[in-house]
Amino acid sequence: MAVKKQYAIIGMGRFGSSVANSLSKMGFEVLAIDSSEQKIQEVASMVTHAVSADSTDEEALKALGIRNFDVVVVAIGQDIQASILTTLILKDLGVPMLVAKAQNELHGKVLNKIGADKVIFPERDMGTRVAHNLISPNIMDYIELSDNHSIVDMRASTNMIGQNLIELDIRARFGCNIMAIKNNGHINISPLADYRLREGDVMVIVGQNDHLNKLELALSEL
Repeated sequence: MAVKKQYAIIGMGRFGSSVANSLSKMGFEVLAIDSSEQKIQEVASMVTHAVSADSTDEEALKALGIRNFDVVVVAIGQDIQASILTTLILKDLGVPMLVAKAQNELHGKVLNKIGADKVIFPERDMGTRVAHNLISPNIMDYIELSDNHSIVDMRASTNMIGQNLIELDIRARFGCNIMAIKNNGHINISPLADYRLREGDVMVIVGQNDHLNKLELALSEL
């Protein structure tokens, strides 16, 4: 079984703490970083490690072993300068996957230009949804129906293409149901069991959150 990814989240505002909390609930190791000691105390109980540090201080980030994390999310709030400087430092340190939150389109363009692998606009992306997308790039959307049930849009991975729904056996293996399959604007409601997945197919799957989490984790390890 593959080793679970480790995540570092910098900036414990509403968005950053939501991403950190969601990843922690899914069983991942999460390092939370913020310059505010108070914010760190607020999130300490829900993450693996919580540290008060200045993310614009390269030596401080090195001391935390930040380059050893698989994914680092820069979720700094209103301080755009700190967000850009932190992103530059992390890029220079060689972080494998760098995700940065943008305040607006212009900020997003700058983050892209200086090397962020993915730019997120929290006005459009909830922290929970982003956390699921970080786990598996095949997760395109995530909608919470209740505290216990959600719907995900999941892109068919390369190894799924050509298999039919009986062979995938998602209901028996994970307790989730494929409600529909979308492809290039067309939607197939309640697809038949012998339907074979094609390139570009997106499965609309409903299930209990813990079952969906297991399905996502299984996909992330393929």
